[in-house]
Amino acid sequence: MTPAPTLAELEAARDRLVPDVVADGLRVLFCGINPGLMTAATGHHFARPGNRFWPTLHASGFTPRQLHPSEQSELVRHGLGITNVVARASARADELSDEEYREGGRILEEKVLRLRPRWLAVAGVTAYRVAFGDKKAKIGPQTRTIGETRIWALPNPSGLNAHWTLPAMAEEYGRLRTAAEAEG
Repeated sequence: MTPAPTLAELEAARDRLVPDVVADGLRVLFCGINPGLMTAATGHHFARPGNRFWPTLHASGFTPRQLHPSEQSELVRHGLGITNVVARASARADELSDEEYREGGRILEEKVLRLRPRWLAVAGVTAYRVAFGDKKAKIGPQTRTIGETRIWALPNPSGLNAHWTLPAMAEEYGRLRTAAEAEG
């Protein structure tokens, strides 16, 4: 196993870009807020040990086993992908400006129109609200679409989002999985 990045390596990863895990026509394109420093240092999405994305993905039935962040490329085999609202890495999402969110939303919309996933799942309702100018959005399916792509706002799996437990997140992600499976 690769040793964890040092503090200096994490700080050097600030503002780094992390490649998306995508393909045309995915079932669900998961969208984080922006890469954290651990993600940027390792090149693996949702890589911080306290992040609950990978356990939630498995617990909700999207993957047959819990994947390690280093196995992120396996998601495409399951019709899943990962991108971010804002591409640049930071230590915390509160380091991002509303302008970055709005520009990220514009870029994300172009990406979704090009890749045509059935669902865009934004993991962070506050990021979704700012990026798409929908101040009243709540967790769950949204009325807005991007082309033919439906949108679902999910709870942010960050360990900092403590009021969402792993079982509650798995239930909400599972609702999305059920909806995605019902569409074929």
